[in-house]
Amino acid sequence: MTGSIAIRRSYPADATLSMTPAADGWPLRTFDRPSTGHRGSILWFGGRGDIIEKYLECFAAWHDAGWHVTAVDWRGQGGSGRITDDQWLGHIDDFETWVADLRYFWRAWAARTPGPHVLMGHSMGGHLVLRALVEKAVDPDAAVLSAPMLAFAGRTPKWLASIVAGTLGKLMPTKRAWKYNERPSPPDASRQAFLTHDDDRYADELWWKSEKPDIALGPPSWGWMAAAVRSFDVIDRPGAMEAVKTPVLIVGTDGDRLVSPQAIHDAAKRLPRGDLLMLGKSAAHEVLREVDSARDTLMTRITEFLDANAGAR
Repeated sequence: MTGSIAIRRSYPADATLSMTPAADGWPLRTFDRPSTGHRGSILWFGGRGDIIEKYLECFAAWHDAGWHVTAVDWRGQGGSGRITDDQWLGHIDDFETWVADLRYFWRAWAARTPGPHVLMGHSMGGHLVLRALVEKAVDPDAAVLSAPMLAFAGRTPKWLASIVAGTLGKLMPTKRAWKYNERPSPPDASRQAFLTHDDDRYADELWWKSEKPDIALGPPSWGWMAAAVRSFDVIDRPGAMEAVKTPVLIVGTDGDRLVSPQAIHDAAKRLPRGDLLMLGKSAAHEVLREVDSARDTLMTRITEFLDANAGAR
């Protein structure tokens, strides 16, 4: 593997980890690493249950290319303030809460960092970045979505998922939607199989969570499930994606078993300045943490996209 363990399992000496208050004072854990390369600035948001530490390798590559890199743990997960007394529960009342956090953070961040400004998100983070673009809550020069969660993987019809999640979200909003893993599955199912085929990169996440147990998160609540389905509808409404003028690169995999590859293909077609690179079915959900042969292809494409759409000022 190309990334050294020192990069993946330690914080850069010139980076800062701090707590940044949201508009309502909610503590958001923030990673910030300025650069003297004058390339511009990247703001990164991870997926549901993600932690900043999982993407230190990507941050290092972008920083080496001259980018100022900032990353934020979403409200309720990672090192940010939790929402319920159950520290293991992934919960939110409505995705609008996260969009509001993104809007507020974006404005202050964009004002203090050098342009061009690039917004990136993985999975749920990719969904929220796209929703923020749809709602004109942010105005980046370019955006990159990694395996964005635009619909759940599987064969359950959208209308049925909406009814089930909506009903249970009202009846038991803070109850765990399932007990184990990244999706409903038997207790002995391999979590890694859903995420990445790279054993070392998967081990990095477990190492960080053993070093810092408080940043780990378990399954989502039924409230989260209901909020996700409602947010899918916001992005998917007629004309919503078609009105996004920002250049958007989507990278993902047709082998995704957590989010819908078809929804990603459909979104790329609807975005006026959308670009798409999908890996084959052998790749798993965390495409930027996959084996080098897959990951390097995507990192190269991201560089090409940024050079074409977010050139240095």
